Amino acid sequence: MADEPLVLGIETSCDETGVGIVRGTTLLADAVASSVDEHARFGGVVPEIASRAHLEAMVPTVERALKEAGVSARDLDGIAVTAGPGLAGALLVGVSAAKSYAYALGKPLYGVNHLASHICVDQLEHGPLPEPTMALLVSGGHSSLLLAPDITADVRPMGATIDDAAGEAFDKIARVLDLGFPGGPVIDRLAKEGDPAAIAFPRGLSGAKDPAYDFSFSGLKTAVARWIEAKRAAGEEVPVRDVAASFQEAVVDVLTRKAVRACKDQGVDHLMIGGGVAANSRLRALAEERCERAGIRLRVPRPKLCTDNGAMVAALGAEMVARNRPASDLDLSADSSLPVTETHVPGKQRHDHDHVHEVSKDNLYS
Repeated sequence: MADEPLVLGIETSCDETGVGIVRGTTLLADAVASSVDEHARFGGVVPEIASRAHLEAMVPTVERALKEAGVSARDLDGIAVTAGPGLAGALLVGVSAAKSYAYALGKPLYGVNHLASHICVDQLEHGPLPEPTMALLVSGGHSSLLLAPDITADVRPMGATIDDAAGEAFDKIARVLDLGFPGGPVIDRLAKEGDPAAIAFPRGLSGAKDPAYDFSFSGLKTAVARWIEAKRAAGEEVPVRDVAASFQEAVVDVLTRKAVRACKDQGVDHLMIGGGVAANSRLRALAEERCERAGIRLRVPRPKLCTDNGAMVAALGAEMVARNRPASDLDLSADSSLPVTETHVPGKQRHDHDHVHEVSKDNLYS
């Protein structure tokens, strides 16, 4: 294990400051500082608040991760950071910090893709990813079906949401029901006590002529909101648990049905599910049920690794080092709309890291 790359990963694409350390595919530390409570009163993430929270949390979180891993910063083989996609200001904090650590330590820098990192994190749970990997990524900002023949260099979009992401829909319905923010966990909890068949909410883009792998949750969100408004206008009590269960069932039904179809169509015998909504208990249960019937092996990381974290960035960074992918330059920029096809942002092609090692002779980190 000592010969495997030791990499520190920094994730600041949204409202969580994540710092992870991995050695190869072994997780050594996963430190997270969340600012979710600061956003709750606004009903959603406020970019400026997130950026300021990252600034305050960055150094303490890095130090906590190093202590948890029991390693020195000088022992690292590389620094990985989410270069995009995400909130521009939040990304800039992480990228700036990663560049500073890489420069001070004389270590190679790897700017990696947030979505590809969500796929790669499963290696920390279930071992090396099969190639190709079919991945369903579901979060507050993304609902995507991706085929990854090579997680470090070749990720192909199969389908994506054309409007609201699944996690965004959870938050909006929770707001309509006065359940607070974030909406996913509380809807999941209440849905366990409700009837998923109580209300026939629509399944977006599920017709025979609709795109096979794309998603749409805006119509569902509107249908649920109008149903609730009609109940309240009639002076009737809203059955919150049944609404939560029926809404959740409509979301996970479409997600799992299209994911399994993609696996069958592409001849892939396994499915990886990641992203924050992958922590949803009903999504996990229905995916397992449908995958088992279809003869597909399901891989889902534990809930803590599904939400945004530094471990997933470190995992992809370690894979970049192991496969000798080119490092990023120190003028790396954050890209809020970085396409998933760009798994990382390589610098100018070099055969070594002379520009980095020159700095290491006078190590600036203490």
